[in-house]
Amino acid sequence: MRIRILLADDHQMMRQGLRTMLSEQPDFDVVGEAADGRTAVRLAQELSPAVAIMDVTMPDLNGIDATRQIKSDCPDVKVVGLSMHPDRQFVLQMLSVGASGYLLKDCPFDELVRAVRSAVAGDVYLSPKVASVVVRGRAGEPAAGSLTPREREVLQLVAEGKNTKQAAQALHISTKTVETHRRQIMEKLELYSVAELARYAIREGLTPLNA
Repeated sequence: MRIRILLADDHQMMRQGLRTMLSEQPDFDVVGEAADGRTAVRLAQELSPAVAIMDVTMPDLNGIDATRQIKSDCPDVKVVGLSMHPDRQFVLQMLSVGASGYLLKDCPFDELVRAVRSAVAGDVYLSPKVASVVVRGRAGEPAAGSLTPREREVLQLVAEGKNTKQAAQALHISTKTVETHRRQIMEKLELYSVAELARYAIREGLTPLNA
């Protein structure tokens, strides 16, 4: 049986390179590509891939929250996180929302192949560098776990420069609801400017540096 794969990464060259290499595997089919998390969620629903290879930091909707939505809507889809961030908080957040693996972008390609096959088999795969970071652990500021999934979405859009109306349109909610979420976010995080929210979102991996 061939393994249907969805690629989600905001860098086109990265997607093209992965598509080329993955397509060389005799039992892999790359069935779709997404440049942001929201598109990845939609394509996962439409294409029903076996595995989604998910960049952790993407615009519009990050890989963590995209994974959360995919696992909620399409629980049979396995997700393998792929990131340049070895930070323990990113790994744990991806695993907590249902990812079946986490690899660094500088890992050998055969690790990605093993991770995809492990996910399909129902196992969890962490690249050795990531596994050592998780085992060691580290002290740090609390992650954005205190925010609800909707608050995380609003935070990302605000941090990426969307105004209230644009955020409301993207999420299909009212501007008043966006304003309520933003106020609650600021109260929970004790951050009271868009610049502070943007720095926090980048630090937490909710949005890429170049958003």
